[in-house]
Amino acid sequence: MAFEITKQLLEKVVLYIDQQNDVALSELFSDMHHADIAEILDEISFDEAVYIIKLLDSEKTSEVLMDVDDDVREKILKNLSAKEIAEEIDELDTDDAADIISELSEERQEAVMSEIEDEEHVKDIVDLLQYDEDSAGGLMAKELVRVNENWTVLKCVKEMRIQAEEVTRVHSIYVVDDQEKLKGRLSLKDLLITSPRTPIVDVYIPKVDSVNVNDNSEDVANIMRKYDLEAIPVVDEQGVLVGRITIDDIVDVIKEEADKDYQLAAGLTEDVEADDSIFQLTRARLPWLFLGLLGGIGAFLIMGGFEDIFKGNDITLFFFTPLIAAMAGNVGVQSSAIIVQGLANDDVKGSINSRLIKEMLLSTLNGVILAIVLFLFIWAYEGKIDTALAISISLVVVIIVAGLIGTFVPLFLDKRGIDPAIATGPFITTSNDIFGILIYFMIAKIILGI
Repeated sequence: MAFEITKQLLEKVVLYIDQQNDVALSELFSDMHHADIAEILDEISFDEAVYIIKLLDSEKTSEVLMDVDDDVREKILKNLSAKEIAEEIDELDTDDAADIISELSEERQEAVMSEIEDEEHVKDIVDLLQYDEDSAGGLMAKELVRVNENWTVLKCVKEMRIQAEEVTRVHSIYVVDDQEKLKGRLSLKDLLITSPRTPIVDVYIPKVDSVNVNDNSEDVANIMRKYDLEAIPVVDEQGVLVGRITIDDIVDVIKEEADKDYQLAAGLTEDVEADDSIFQLTRARLPWLFLGLLGGIGAFLIMGGFEDIFKGNDITLFFFTPLIAAMAGNVGVQSSAIIVQGLANDDVKGSINSRLIKEMLLSTLNGVILAIVLFLFIWAYEGKIDTALAISISLVVVIIVAGLIGTFVPLFLDKRGIDPAIATGPFITTSNDIFGILIYFMIAKIILGI
């Protein structure tokens, strides 16, 4: 049964804290998953969250800190001493430990590091802090199980038992040579059924997928998704095995990227949340709203240049302007959304020209079907074939152009190293609105001879 925070549960937690009933609190959280505890901390006051963090043992609270909201974690860390933070860090894998350390000031980092007794743990954390957070090096953990290709199966098993004590979860066994270069992976089944005296070099599987420390986190996510990997080894420029990335870290990358793309598509220029300040939310929203304002002014100027079309019986053209603009924006967003999704999943293959041709054919088909319906409606409602023809033909052309723009722009941005998700938001909508209105009035003017 899925965990659910209830009003009664929160009231019980707050009551125990007010009563300083540490025994009851410890019993309440004893069998609770760290992710569920983190969810509770996000719902109670900051002082109450700090009380719980200081009460529970470091083995549990270290995991809780990784799951709470970023803002809550930042506040909690500010209220913990360097020794208390070090105790939490000591319980975490190196990748999670490095993530927490990176959120501290340089002065606090040094103070916390000096409190950690495990020098090897400190060294590994320092190594990870050197990598960009959006790279494979920034995602990887140092904890893994590695064996030498020259060992026998018997020695391999003994060494694995020692190494496994420091690894939370053993996903794979990696094989290296004397220079620590990755050579392959070891099957647990082969290890169990092979003679103890057999050299590992005769048993291991030489084919193993790996990533470079400098590879982009999104590329790593695509590789692991494509090959259904629970973990992937990380090597440096010389091919030396330096760490591994596990599926839980990749899930976080995918979620963060999806959140960022969703906000870009909605016209938000930076990562914000509903609880952020009015100033932060305004700063994130205003740039694209300003672009929309400029687009509206542009549409006004275009319509002003075709003022003569609105005279007399051709006022019907004016009433269909919102429809043309809306269809242009909708088609553009549909086209760009499909391309952006394909780029994110690495499913977009072939040249840009082939994509544009396919989109043109698709847009033409959709445009003709919609134009026929619109033509029949206008003809029946107004009784003017020429006006119905002008609006219907305009609709077909506008849909084709909007589809091409929606396809080309994200592909172009991706080629230039710019996040193509930006093309699914107000940018594509505004640009297509303007082009749609311009095309609409130009075609109407030609057909109606105005």
